[in-house]
This record gives sequence, structure tokens and C-alpha cells, in this order.
Amino acid sequence: MDKFLEFDALTTMIISPPFLPEAGINSNDANATDPMMDAVDKFELAHGIYPIAFDRRWHPGMHLAPRLQNEKVRAIADGEVVAYRVCQHAFDGGGGVRDSNAGFVLLKHTTDTDEGRKLTFYSLYMHLLELDGYNDHGFHPNVLPLFLRTASPGPNMQPPVVAPAQPGGGRKIYRKDILGLTGRCHGQFHMHFEIFMTKPDFDAYFGATQLGREQVVTPTTTDYWGSSYYVIPPQQQFLPLPPGTDANKKLHGIRFEQLDVGQNSDTLYVEVWFHKGAKFTKVWRDAGGGRLELLTEQPLREQNYEYDLYKRATALYATCPSDGYELLRFGRILSTPTTLPEAALTTWAQVAFAAGRKGYIDVNNRAVLKLSDADFPFFKGWKKISDGNGPFNAAGLCDIDALKKILKDAKHHETPQEAVQTEEYQKEDVLVRYVKTTDGVREQLRGFVCEAPSEWDSTHNEDRYRKLKDPGEFYAGNDAGYTKFINLLRSFQFWECTGLPAGEKLWFFHPTAFIRHFRRCGWLTGNELAKAFPPAALRSLPHSQWTSEQVVPQRTTIDSHGPALNQAMRRFGVTTPLRQAAFLGNAMQETQWFRLLEEQGADHRRYYPWTGRGFLQLTWPDNYVRYWRFRGHQVDQALASRLHEAARVADQAGNNAALVAADVNVSAEMKEWRNIVGTRQFEASDSAGAYWAWSDATKFADKIPVMRRETKQVGNTVKPYYSCDSFGQVAATVNAGYPSFSLSSVNGLTARYQAYTAALVALMDLTRFPAANGTTQFTPDW
Repeated sequence: MDKFLEFDALTTMIISPPFLPEAGINSNDANATDPMMDAVDKFELAHGIYPIAFDRRWHPGMHLAPRLQNEKVRAIADGEVVAYRVCQHAFDGGGGVRDSNAGFVLLKHTTDTDEGRKLTFYSLYMHLLELDGYNDHGFHPNVLPLFLRTASPGPNMQPPVVAPAQPGGGRKIYRKDILGLTGRCHGQFHMHFEIFMTKPDFDAYFGATQLGREQVVTPTTTDYWGSSYYVIPPQQQFLPLPPGTDANKKLHGIRFEQLDVGQNSDTLYVEVWFHKGAKFTKVWRDAGGGRLELLTEQPLREQNYEYDLYKRATALYATCPSDGYELLRFGRILSTPTTLPEAALTTWAQVAFAAGRKGYIDVNNRAVLKLSDADFPFFKGWKKISDGNGPFNAAGLCDIDALKKILKDAKHHETPQEAVQTEEYQKEDVLVRYVKTTDGVREQLRGFVCEAPSEWDSTHNEDRYRKLKDPGEFYAGNDAGYTKFINLLRSFQFWECTGLPAGEKLWFFHPTAFIRHFRRCGWLTGNELAKAFPPAALRSLPHSQWTSEQVVPQRTTIDSHGPALNQAMRRFGVTTPLRQAAFLGNAMQETQWFRLLEEQGADHRRYYPWTGRGFLQLTWPDNYVRYWRFRGHQVDQALASRLHEAARVADQAGNNAALVAADVNVSAEMKEWRNIVGTRQFEASDSAGAYWAWSDATKFADKIPVMRRETKQVGNTVKPYYSCDSFGQVAATVNAGYPSFSLSSVNGLTARYQAYTAALVALMDLTRFPAANGTTQFTPDW
């Protein structure tokens, strides 16, 4: 990790895949929500499928083979090293050829996914390349962290002796740190990759979700992230237009498309998400027998719906647009207390209710259940697989008919009896062909959350493999061969040095499905917020001079306001790394690195006493009045007009006399509202989110950044920094309230650029930065 400050690695998790190919930086598909994961998913191999191995046994990991052999294996999140092994040479996997790698790294990660929602999990990277192989790929082992490249590789010159595994000693690791290169197992180039949880950690986190429950409910908590889901029971009325729409198909000035009228005959499962301003809706119907049938071949797309969300909320929910904004985004109100009366809570959404037919339904109807990705609902494919409800028999072998039953496979009710009675290797072939060639099977397996033993725990060896000694099996009558096999297996295993309990089962996830899912969370821990700050910031001096000041994040503000700031970013859709980088890039500079949530020494400013408050430093009476009305407060229009005129005069005169005079008409209640924007946690963050929403900053924040290397002369030193046109427009909207092609008037623009650069490094997978020699690199020149 390119870090300039050290942080506790045990409480952060922005999560990335274990490879970061350049192809994943962007996508030609404008609707692709996660191009990096799309690129890495293509590395998954057809052998070593999760969670079923080719020999019908548990395989609680996946095999990944990058397109380029020199694609680095990286830590997926900050954490600590549990155990590792470094090998100097490749290893004889049993065929008399050194064609296998026993090197690995096991990491532990702990994070928050919402306020007080701790998640602890482990990631394993197996079959890492031997040190001797680095030169062949154009690398020196010094690309590895110090503890890996200086580890004793062990006396493995004479196979089958393998270097011993070593405990991690609590060493810190950081997301994107290089762990090695992909090696081989039995001659096949791939990395075996796992993500698992211990049973206590699994129960502590997933006990509060709806994983494994087929009777879902609307959660009572505010733990929400990712897509919204609506479960609509049968016989609900769908309308062609929302009630009250006028002859021009407008409701309070908002135009609606005329749709169909009708009822749904089956339970509907609806997914809604936003991407680059558009709203997408996907609908399935309950087809019976636990099967879902997709009604929307292509998701319903409502262009610019999210970009216009503030406008829609203020028009449709005039008495409290803040509540309306959450209804339009989440289908429910997560903030408390609710201001809108019950009768005003209707939320009309476009939903397909039959093939080729769609209409409007009030998703806030109490009969409609409302969930999110935080709930792990079953209808998105999440299934708990354990003893008693899994496809594995007492011998630990996958039964194809049991698997078909779990997958609700209506086309393959039962395997032909002649196939069942074949030899074991033929049964394996039938299962492998079914998994590899049947449409949708591998996708469904991605949602399996499996309770199983670790194959790296030697405690389970006899239970797992003793059947190989049975008559007709591979080692029948060959005890010496079986013993050699077990000894070879044990040379790869390492559980005894992990400190984890031996002989116990774990909960495993499809690794890239787990990563893709939790990347949608968007919750930033205090450490992640702190790492988004730049090491230094450039400031202008008189006579065109520049200085560079050290940046020290105000950790007390991060810790005290972090949850409220996260909730505001969730509420206003600032949940992608690009949006968060742009938002924080401004908030850091506006608050002088989170030191001041109320502007100091501002009594001489022309807008005093309406000085900057909150994370985006709300200023001028018009912005305060707009925010109060957004929150449902009543502001007398005559007073608002007088304040507006006083602000115009103050701005022209360049002093605050007109505003100070007008302030005598402001009630004590309004003055209290004004003060709490800078003093209360919710308002300091919420006001920033509201300002972000109405200033249209999101449109520019969504653009892929094109960074431009520039420099400033600081004394005798040339200091580099990176400007970016799209972020410049964000800075202009935040600083001035509107985009501008003339950025010279934006206060502290260079420091904002530097804050944005640091946030991109901390939050993004990869960002291209021009180097001084004209090439491109993935780390900035600080």
C-alpha cells in the first residue's frame, strides 16, 4: 500500500478483488456497475468450482487464473497476517515433476458495515509462486512485503519436504499490498482463493440478517445498503398513472409515463438500484416450487431519475422533502423521526406485474415488504448449506439429485438410474458435466454459503479420504500409496499454525461473490476516512508564492461524526468510491481537514452571521432556508425574501451590514436551527448531503477522472499535484453552488485537488496518474 500514515489495520475494510487488472478500471458497458469485478470474474476456472470439487467432495474455494502471469496477487482488505509460507522452489506434487506451489498467505479482516455492525472474516491465497520463479516473470521478490521476502523458505530442495508454515504474528497488511504471483498445482496455473468465517463470527454477524430464511420481513433496523428490494404479494392493484395526475400526466409538476392497469397474480420480487443517475428496476415472479421467473428481460430504466431526486422530492413531498427523498431512494424512511403524515407517505414506482406489462404501485404500502442487500434475501440466491440440508452425503460426496433439488431444477428432476449405478468416476463425470454445462447452475452456486471443514486442517483427512481405500477405489489394497498421498496432502496443510480451532467446521462463501456484494456497502470506518486525507496541501501566498502545509486529520471529529457522515452519504447516494472521493475531497478542505465544522473568524465576511457550517460549510441565508424547508421546517416567505434581498445587497457592497441588520427579524428558533448545523452531528452531515444533492455535484463526480500532473514552486522545491476537470466542476458546484469553466475563483482549489487525489488512492481500486516522464502509473507523486 502507498501509505503516508500508519493506521490500525484491524478496523478497516474497503474491499477489492485479489487481482486488479487494468481492464477493470473502466468498461465499455455504461450500465456496468462494477467493471473491476466483471474483469476478475473472467479469471474463474472451470476446474476447482466452488463449492464442489471434480471428485464430488467439498471445495470451499475457487480457482482464479489471471490473463497475465505477472498479474500480482493482492490483499483484498486491510487486516492482519494469520499464517503464511514462502517457498524457494516449486514442489513435486506427486508426479516426479516440480509442478506445484505450496506458498500461501492467510489474512484476518475486521470491519464495520454499519454503525455497530462488526464483520470478521478470513481470506486465503494458496499456490503462490516460488521465489525462484520471480525473475522469469520480470520481477524481483522485493515487490513483496518485507516479512514475505525475508522469510526463511525452508529446506525444500529434496521433495516432498516443503517449507514449514509460519504464524503471522499479528503483522499488519493493507488493501492492495502485493502478496505474490500466481503459481501452480499439479501443473495447472491458478491461485486457490477462499473466504470464510468461524462459526462464532458468522453467527454474530449473520444472525441479524435474513440469510437462510424463506419468510422475509421488513427489518426494524436501519442497516441498509446496496439495492432496494420489494416483495409484493399477489392481487395488488397497479395503476396507469399515480392518483392526482393532471391532464398533462403531471403530478405536482413531475411528469409520469402512462403505463398499464392490472393486478399481479403471483408474488413479485423487485430489485431497484441506481447507477450514474439512472434508476433500474428488475422484477421476478414466483413461478411455484421455489422457482423465480424473470419478468424483465432488460431492467426497466428511468434515465436521470437519481440526478433529479431532489427535484422530485421537493415537488411530491413539499411538507418534508427530506422524508420524501428517502422514500424515493429506499422505499421507506430510515431517518427518525418521520415528519410526513401517514397519508403523504405514498411512493409510486414503476414495476412490471406481468410479462410485457408494467404499472405504478405504492411500494410504501404496508403489504409490501422492503429489504436491501444488507439483509441477504433468499430470492437473490443466498442459501445456507450445512449438514441436513446440503447436497453432500455421509461420505462427503455430492449427490447430483440432492443438488438439483436445492437448485429447484425443474428440468432435471432425477438422474437416470443407469447413471446412478455407474462407477464412482462416472458419477463424477455426470456431476461435472451438469455443473459445467447446465445454464444457471454455476451462477446459483455463487450464492451458496456453506458450512464445511477446511481442507487445510489435517484433522479431517481420514473422514474426507478414507473411502479411497474401499474396494474398487484408487488406493484399494495399496496402503503404502494411500499413506504417501496423505503425507503429500499434509505437506500442503497448515492449520496447526493458525491459532484457529482444529476439527471444527467453518462457513465459506464464493469468494468473488462475497467481495462483489460487500463492495456495495459503502460504509467507511474511521480509519478509512482518515486514510483519505492527503499528506500535505499546497496553499497560495501573496506575490504568487506557494507553501506546503502538513495535513493532520482531526481524528476526534472523524470518530464522533463518522457514523452520521456515513448515514448522510448513504442517504444522498454518495456510496461509490468516485462519489465519496469527490465529496470528501471538498469536505476535507472546506472544514480545514475536519478541524472546523463552523467557520471561525467569519464575523467580517460579507455573509455573516450566515457563516459556513457543516461538512460542506453551508453559507448565505438562501442555503439555510432551503435546507430548513427540505427538513420540513416552515419558513415565512416574507422573511425569506427579506433575507434574500439583504444577502444581495451585502454581496454587492462587500460587507455584512445588510445581513446583520436583517438578522433582528430572525426568530430565536431559526437562529438555533442555524447554529446546530455546525454543532449537531446529524445536521453537520445531513446539510452537506442536501447541498450536494441540490447542487448537482453528483453528475460530475460520476465521471471517470482524467488526472493531469501539474507543479507549484515551493521555495527551492518543485511540488507536484494532480488537477482533474471533472472534479474541478464538483469543486465549483460546492464552492459557488453551480458548475463553472472558470475555476480560478474556487477557494483552495489546489488543496481540493490534493484531497481528491488522496481519496482516490484510499477508496478506488486503481486510478491512472501521469508520471513526470510522461508515462502512466497507479500511484501519485506526492
